[in-house]
Amino acid sequence: MNEKKVKKARKGDEKAFQELIDLEKNKLYRMAFVYVKNEDDALDIVHDAIYKAFISIKSLKNPQYFSTWLSRILINSALDFIKKHERIIPTEEMDVIPGERHSQIEEKLDLAGAIEELDVPYKTVIILRYYQDLTVKQIADILDCPEGTIKTRLHRAIRQLKSELKEGCIG
Repeated sequence: MNEKKVKKARKGDEKAFQELIDLEKNKLYRMAFVYVKNEDDALDIVHDAIYKAFISIKSLKNPQYFSTWLSRILINSALDFIKKHERIIPTEEMDVIPGERHSQIEEKLDLAGAIEELDVPYKTVIILRYYQDLTVKQIADILDCPEGTIKTRLHRAIRQLKSELKEGCIG
């Protein structure tokens, strides 16, 4: 990330802020979409996060952590949105790739449904690790938690997912 642009944005340079957002917007959208599985809602979350970032960028202490800071704002916005709308995502809203074999589609739906059932801390680490391909350290930075906590949450989430998917196969 360009630290000079972050410093300019912190001083009120709107163009620098916009350039930073342009670099991050696709990642933000993908992350929001994983939470809500709806294009319009994901866009609303991204817009909310960008607005919150814009009005509070002066509070960012370390310019090198801009991306992490912005991701944290997005996650909080997504969780606030979900709480506000208390929405459970129907599986038929999930993206399915045309032409996939039926069993692959069912497996994806089973996995997505199982992820949807996870408690928020577990769901968040799974999304960041496997959908955003972040490292444990990056996740710890974003969530402001020790790396050990992230590893524990990932382990428990994976164990819970395996258990859920195994029950689905047996039942």
